[in-house]
Amino acid sequence: MAWVGGALYLLAVGVLVGGAPRASGTVHGFGALLAASLLVGVLRRMPLLALSIALFGSTAVVVGPPGSARASLSDAYQGQFLSYLAVDLVLGLTVATCARRASIVAVAGSFIVQLLVIGGFSRGDNLTVNVVIALLAMSAACAGGLLSRERREHTVALRSQEVAEAVIAERLRIARELHDMVAHSIGIIAIQAGAASQVIRTRPTEAGEALRAIEVTSRETLSGLRRTLVALRQADPSAAVSGNQAALAPSPGLAAIDRLAAATADAGVHVDVHRSGEERPLPADIDLSAFRIVQEALTNVVRHAGIGCCRVLIDYGDEELSVEVVDDGRGATGNGSAHGFGLVGMQERVALLYGDLSAGPRPEGGFRVTARLPLPDSAGVPVEAR
Repeated sequence: MAWVGGALYLLAVGVLVGGAPRASGTVHGFGALLAASLLVGVLRRMPLLALSIALFGSTAVVVGPPGSARASLSDAYQGQFLSYLAVDLVLGLTVATCARRASIVAVAGSFIVQLLVIGGFSRGDNLTVNVVIALLAMSAACAGGLLSRERREHTVALRSQEVAEAVIAERLRIARELHDMVAHSIGIIAIQAGAASQVIRTRPTEAGEALRAIEVTSRETLSGLRRTLVALRQADPSAAVSGNQAALAPSPGLAAIDRLAAATADAGVHVDVHRSGEERPLPADIDLSAFRIVQEALTNVVRHAGIGCCRVLIDYGDEELSVEVVDDGRGATGNGSAHGFGLVGMQERVALLYGDLSAGPRPEGGFRVTARLPLPDSAGVPVEAR
């Protein structure tokens, strides 16, 4: 279709020049301007070729016989210069879409051809007027093309920046997930291993229980890592393997708090869990973040509090979910979690959900971590019992 459009354009120009020789120059100019619409297909595929064809056709309209009144040469050619407006439109699109070197060649070629033809077929004051109009038209076309190019490049740059930010955000999400999952498990394994090594000779039964706890925790950690790795691999559809579907399991949520408390108790810290409000299903991101916040807070209690018990308070409010972990231990120390990635990860999770996090020593002693996560309207309505 592109070549057909180019051929029809040349045919239309031939009809204007040879088929209507007595028509006025204005008629020829408007006719050539309208005929340039046939070059749209060529312009999309080969802008430079479309510009060359438009230059040839417009120049043929100007140079061709303007009519029988050859004496009024400048008046006859005055309207035919309108055909170069089509060239300027094609020039603007060429500047907007082609490489800079090709655009420079296109501007230079169009400039030279138009000025030579206008200079050769204009007389007196019309020469100055026509040259100024041609320069203004070409300048406007080039400026429009450059503006379109810059806007497109800016859009591409913004899209690239968004992609880069999305990649960074995903890396941070994976880092938080791995930290919250692995740090808690490794902390429990380290404590259980230390306890087993101390009583393996004197109390082999307790040592065996510690080793079994290490085995269970290790298996759960490996399962979590496997889920994360499978999810990462399935981010690429071509890398998805149907057999890996079975390896995927639901992400943990507040429903797994009791199991988390039991694992923490095996590490030597009893967890007293209290729930208030109407328990109901929560959005997956809020449910997972609340669980990870409690998990990280319990990990810090096991590592740094130096106490054998703590409290977890979960409040299902109408507008927000509140989770709180409180202990009566040593509070923040110089080597505490505030210097690691635990609190940073919790703050990032809460910030992504437009919530609020407070973490710090209690006046009466110990440490408190409180997170408030706003709930969407659909989650804020209690679920009726059936």
